[in-house]
Amino acid sequence: MQNALKPSNLVPAGFEVVNAVTDGAATVVTVRATNRGSACPCCGSLSERVRSRYCRRVGDLPLAGRPVRLLVSARRFQCDFVSCKRRIFTERYDSAILVPWARRTARLDYVVHQLGLALGGRPAASFASRLMVPVSNDTLLRVVRRRSGKAFAPPSVIGIDDWAWRRNQRYGTIICDLERRRPIRLLPDREPATAEAWLGGQPQITIVARDRGGGYGGAVAKALPQATQVADRWHLMENASQAFRDAVRKSMRQVRAAIGATVINADLLTSAERLQYEGYLRREDTNATILKQSESGASIREISRVTGHSRGMVRKILRGQRSDIFRVRESSLELHLPWLDEQWVAGHRNGAELWRRLKALGFQGSMRVVTEWATRRRRSEKADAESLQRVPSARTIARLMTVGRDTLSKAETLLVAAIEGGVPSLVEARDLVAKFHTMIRKKAMAELDPWVEQAKASLITSFANGVARDRAAVSAAISSSWSNGQTEGQITKLKLVKRQMYGRAKIDLLQARLVDVY
Repeated sequence: MQNALKPSNLVPAGFEVVNAVTDGAATVVTVRATNRGSACPCCGSLSERVRSRYCRRVGDLPLAGRPVRLLVSARRFQCDFVSCKRRIFTERYDSAILVPWARRTARLDYVVHQLGLALGGRPAASFASRLMVPVSNDTLLRVVRRRSGKAFAPPSVIGIDDWAWRRNQRYGTIICDLERRRPIRLLPDREPATAEAWLGGQPQITIVARDRGGGYGGAVAKALPQATQVADRWHLMENASQAFRDAVRKSMRQVRAAIGATVINADLLTSAERLQYEGYLRREDTNATILKQSESGASIREISRVTGHSRGMVRKILRGQRSDIFRVRESSLELHLPWLDEQWVAGHRNGAELWRRLKALGFQGSMRVVTEWATRRRRSEKADAESLQRVPSARTIARLMTVGRDTLSKAETLLVAAIEGGVPSLVEARDLVAKFHTMIRKKAMAELDPWVEQAKASLITSFANGVARDRAAVSAAISSSWSNGQTEGQITKLKLVKRQMYGRAKIDLLQARLVDVY
C-alpha cells in the first residue's frame, strides 16, 4: 500500500511545513527545521539553546506551475563551549539542502547550474522564466563559474590541439582525455611554454596525440620525455595532398608548355579572366624582383624588409608557388556535381530543367549557375586543339590528376594526358602521395623509410623532410590506434558553445560549459 502524500514531502528534507498560502502569482510555504539543535561552525559542539529566531526567504522548485518561496524560520543558538570564540551562531543545514547565505535551495541551484551549462546566459534565463524559475542571465553565469573546477581523473592518453579565439589573431589550447572521450582542460593560448607547464604536472601521461605543428611536439618532449607522441593521421594525409598541390604550383610553367599554352591571347579572355591575367602580370613583376634579390644572396628577412612584402609571400615566391594565372573560386554547385554528372550521362542536358529538379532537392542557387555549368560541360565535350589552350588553376589540375579517369570528360582526359606526358615529375609526385596515403591506411610501417628516401628527390621534398624530422610521431601514427580525431570533434563543440555566447565568454566560462558538463 502506498504512503499518503504529506505536505512535508514537497519541501527539502529536514524541514516541516508550518503554513502554505498562494497569492495568485506564487506559492509561499513557511517551514522550520525538524532537528532540535545545531552544531557550532567554529568548534563543532552541538547546542540546543535557542537565543532568537528570524525569517529567511529562500527560492525552491516550482509547484503546480507557480514559483515557490520558502519562509524558513531560522534559529540562533548560543554556544556553551568555554574555549569557543563564537557565542551566538545561526543554525546550519546540510549543504545538500541549503548552504549558508544562499537564496536558493540546493536542488533549485542544481537546476539553475544545469540550465547555465546547457544554454548559457540569456537563452537559459528566458527558458528558466518559462519553467517558473525567475533568474537573471548574470546570476546563471555566476552560478556556472562558482560551481566550475570539477576535478578530473589523471589521464594516460591525451590529445592536444589549438583552437581559434579569433581566426589568425588569437588562439587557445584544448586538451582531451582520449580514453574517457572528454575534454579536461582549456589553456588561454597555444604557446609551448603554457602547454609545457600543464604537462609537467601530469607525469602519468604515456601517449600524446597532436597535430603536425612543432610547438606542441617541443613542449611534450621537454615536459614528458618518456611519453610517445602520435601525429594526427588526418593532418598527415592532408599535408601530403597539400604538398602535391604545391608541386603543381611549382610546375605551372612546365604545365603550360606541355599543353601549348605558353602564350595567353588577351582578346579571347572574358572580363573576369582579364582581371586575373592582369593580376598575374603584376605578380610576375614582383616575383622577378624578389628572385633577383635572392640570387644576389639576400635572406628572406632582408628581402621582406626591403620590399615590404611578408616573409610568407617571399617564401612562396622562392618556392615557385605564385605562378598560377587563373584562380577558380569554389562554386555553390560543388555538393551537387555528382548528381548533375549522373543526370548529364543519362541524357538530361537542358540547363533550366536541371535547375528545376535541383531546386526540388534543396539547391538555393539561381538558374544561371546551372545553365552556365551545362554550357561549360557541353563545350568540354568538344575536344579539339583549341580546348587545350585554356590552362585551369593549379588546384583544378591537382584534382584532375588524382580523381578516377572514369569521372573525367573527354577534354579533361586529354588535358591530364598532355600534362603527364610533358611533366613526368608531377606524375612521380602524385604516385608518391598516393603511396603515402596507402601506407597510412594499411599501416605499412616498413615502407616509411624507403618512401622518405625516394620522396626527398622529388617535388615533395619539403614534405618528406618534415616527415623525416618528425619520424617518431609519424611512425606512431602508422602503427598506433590513437589519433587526434576526438580532439577535433571537441573543438567543433567548443566553437558551437563560443558562438552561442556571441564570442564574449572568458576561458573560465568556456571551461565550465565544455568540461564540467561531463
